[in-house]
Amino acid sequence: MNTRLSVWAVSGIGEVRPGDDLAGIIATAALAEPECLADGDVVVVTQKVVSKAENRLVAVDPDDPRDHKRVVEAETVRALRRRGDLVISETRHGFICANAGVDLSNVERGWAALLPEDSDRSARRIRDGLRARAGVEVAVIVSDTFGRVWRRGLTDVAIGSAGIGPILDHRGTRDTQGRELQVTEVAVVDELAATADLVLGKATGLPVAVIRGIDPSWFRPGEVRREIVRPASEDLFR
Repeated sequence: MNTRLSVWAVSGIGEVRPGDDLAGIIATAALAEPECLADGDVVVVTQKVVSKAENRLVAVDPDDPRDHKRVVEAETVRALRRRGDLVISETRHGFICANAGVDLSNVERGWAALLPEDSDRSARRIRDGLRARAGVEVAVIVSDTFGRVWRRGLTDVAIGSAGIGPILDHRGTRDTQGRELQVTEVAVVDELAATADLVLGKATGLPVAVIRGIDPSWFRPGEVRREIVRPASEDLFR
């Protein structure tokens, strides 16, 4: 197992607009980096640029700070909690997040960004595009910023992935004391999304990162929505 990772932000992405070839933009920028893309890398792409490229934008009244709330309600399948203008929502994807993932940051005034329709599909498209344009076999993670129940602060998590197993299942293996692990499942795509955010930040204009050094055994087919989102039958809090 590799015990060293490298992670860096890809510069030169620029402003992404609806209809842009996002994979092509990433390939051009990444190949211009001193350490260009290589087989086995993980490319982490923030949700905002994916949503922009896929035209997941809705017009809102720029002079009414509450107008986007109608968009939040439309994107909410179930409201778990409300406090003032804040809604903790379940989206149609099964994600539990603030305001159904509707976001006004890093988009032009008068617009709100929605989550991609299917972030796993978005990740597959980017992965296929990078293979075609850069000739590399990489994994792709689409990341977004979520809050966490019972803990302050935000962190990035994966809302879509392609080419990497979302869960690293340690059940049935043994710890350093020889005890068999019964329940340990690690959400590696979330850990990688958070790692990438350390070099991307929230206001840097850097929406893409590359992580190198991942254990090759982690690369397999898998989807965040199918493997990470806990089904209602397993949720002790519903």
